[in-house]
Amino acid sequence: MFYEKELEFLCETLSKCRVQASIVSPNEMTNEDIDRKLNGELNDHFGVNRAWHRLIETVEPNTLYKTADEFKLRYIYLMLPEVRDQQRILFIGPYLSSPLSSRDLLELGEKLKISPKSQRYLEEYYLTIPVITDGDRLIIMIDTLCERIWGSTSFTVFDSSRTYKHPESPINESAHTESYDDVLVNMKAMEKRYEFENEMIKAVTLGQIHKESMFNVSMSDNMFEKRVSDPVRNAKNYGIIMNTLLRKAAENGGVHPIYLDRVSSDFAFKIERIESLSDNAALMKDMFRTYCRLVRKHSIKKYSPVVQKTILMIDTDLSADLSLSALAAHQGISLGYLSTVFKKETGKTVSEYVREKRIKHAIHLLSTTHLQVQTVALHCGIMDVQYFSKIFKKQTGKTPKEYRESMRI
Repeated sequence: MFYEKELEFLCETLSKCRVQASIVSPNEMTNEDIDRKLNGELNDHFGVNRAWHRLIETVEPNTLYKTADEFKLRYIYLMLPEVRDQQRILFIGPYLSSPLSSRDLLELGEKLKISPKSQRYLEEYYLTIPVITDGDRLIIMIDTLCERIWGSTSFTVFDSSRTYKHPESPINESAHTESYDDVLVNMKAMEKRYEFENEMIKAVTLGQIHKESMFNVSMSDNMFEKRVSDPVRNAKNYGIIMNTLLRKAAENGGVHPIYLDRVSSDFAFKIERIESLSDNAALMKDMFRTYCRLVRKHSIKKYSPVVQKTILMIDTDLSADLSLSALAAHQGISLGYLSTVFKKETGKTVSEYVREKRIKHAIHLLSTTHLQVQTVALHCGIMDVQYFSKIFKKQTGKTPKEYRESMRI
């Protein structure tokens, strides 16, 4: 089929974002095709299968369908162009359009007549559901696929909701034992959380900041482990744990502790100032991005010990004597050897590297402080303010004063 690669790419992307996508024949559609988790954990009390068959019977070509059920779960489906007279449906979901708070889940449990004892099973299920907003890149990708397979930027979007009635309780309380299933629920919750944490740690170690969108889809206020009764304190505790884990991940990615200490301390301070669960979710995402950037910017793992030590000496104190002779003397090696190995591994001479670092630091000081230009020059290790202005203009196209004024516009 002419759209096979595009469809395969979309399904693979959805899978990496933990969004289920199935390609099924309408006559053979089952609960398991729609949601394996729902079918497996909350059993067949939902009566989903019959309801879906009623909807699928009305699917029209060139139409993108969006629907939601009374469990606040959303789905997207569409009829794919026929291949050898075989009709197939692309089915995407379930997902949430926004995270559900603990209050939302409690009210949903009440609506579905779930007993307080069984509420945990519902909460465990919703922890696995990704969140996709209307403006999310995944929605844009789905729209783009529709444009490609239907050959037009204009197609019908039909949004509906289901109103069918369900039996009294979607969770059969009598089917669960006090001991065995309680253990299984806790095991599944821990496995999900550990899987999420391990993926974050791996991404930070490699500096894979592009995976931020995947974690945005997966993360919700309910992701945080509940160890104490106060939800905000609980969120803070989890934030402290993740700050430690991601700091160690960045260190394993080749970032020296001198770069990590200030960032880690700053996040520890921010964690204690959290006032709501939404604050913690936002801080977690910021934490992930920041540690990834540290790995991308300050990883020295790939360099030899000589170059690593040279970079650390430069970055630690830009106001110090960072001449080639001084840096070589600190390590007891010859100027020629340091010059050769540094250029080979970094692609820059020592003086070029030092100059770039000093100008970047000057830009930061000029942008964020009211220090006089001569003071900025001193902080950057340049005693002659005229020379400082000269190299600054050569690098940026503006004098320090002109640059500062441009930042105020």
